[in-house]
Amino acid sequence: MTEIEQLQTRINEALKQLALPESPSNLYDPIKYILQLGGKRVRPMLALLAYKLYKEDIKPAVVPALALEVFHNFTLVHDDIMDEAPLRRGKETVHKKWNENIAILSGDVMLVEAYKLLGKAPNEVLPKLLEKFNACAQEVCEGQQKDMDFESRPYVSVDEYLDMIRQKTAVLLGFSLEMGALLAGAPEKDCELLYEAGVNLGIAFQLQDDMLDLYGGEAFGKQIGGDIINRKKSFLITRSLELSTNKEALLRLYNGSEQPEQRLEAIKAEFRELAIESESKAYIDRFESSGMEKLERFSHHKNIHALQNMIDTLSGRKH
Repeated sequence: MTEIEQLQTRINEALKQLALPESPSNLYDPIKYILQLGGKRVRPMLALLAYKLYKEDIKPAVVPALALEVFHNFTLVHDDIMDEAPLRRGKETVHKKWNENIAILSGDVMLVEAYKLLGKAPNEVLPKLLEKFNACAQEVCEGQQKDMDFESRPYVSVDEYLDMIRQKTAVLLGFSLEMGALLAGAPEKDCELLYEAGVNLGIAFQLQDDMLDLYGGEAFGKQIGGDIINRKKSFLITRSLELSTNKEALLRLYNGSEQPEQRLEAIKAEFRELAIESESKAYIDRFESSGMEKLERFSHHKNIHALQNMIDTLSGRKH
């Protein structure tokens, strides 16, 4: 078993041991359900790997790091309601399995549970940790609101889109690395550098997801061109609209009422003309390189390779 697999197992075992009440069952069963649906546990793993840059024994950091996973799943429960999503990780979403009111309230309790887990951090770092977590959580909510606002807007600039995914997705990855360093008592400049590394890598990962939606193939377990079929704003369309010499025509095509397969093929042809796949790769490389360059500054730490291996796995460079 690799070190990454060992950490994942330890996090899963710790999540199973969370002392959630049995009653009222309609409040706590949905929490147990969403936490048991799996996932890669990326955020707590990043925190523990950052912690290991400074200290070998991760035991003091495990429980506080669980706050990241509980908070992340809280956002998923509420996001699924807003998106009217029927499935999460191949299973019914909480609001479909129960109902929207239960999902909202269970999500609220998950946020409370995240704070309770954060409260297990050492007293000497707790005030700074809470300050940083609050700022991160607020940005995640701002990013989600921007994402929803974009749905009713015909145009969204690339800069606006990048800012939205930075807040909605990337800042939590940045905070995960920063949190691990904070818990280990690392210097402030190290904490800040790890945060920036995580944010840049988080943006790269989201841009990669956007690209794989169309160019990844069915091997990635997603419907090919799902974002286009559902007329979602993604990097592909925002960048295409900036590059196109006939924005109105491309926008009409993207939002058109033709059969999905017909629209998909026509838009793919437009994207080929604009070389949007290579454009996407260039942006991904830019943010990934920036993140990895910041991590390189920790090359003298003996446990840096485990963190780099985790990043390589997430970026698809290592399977």
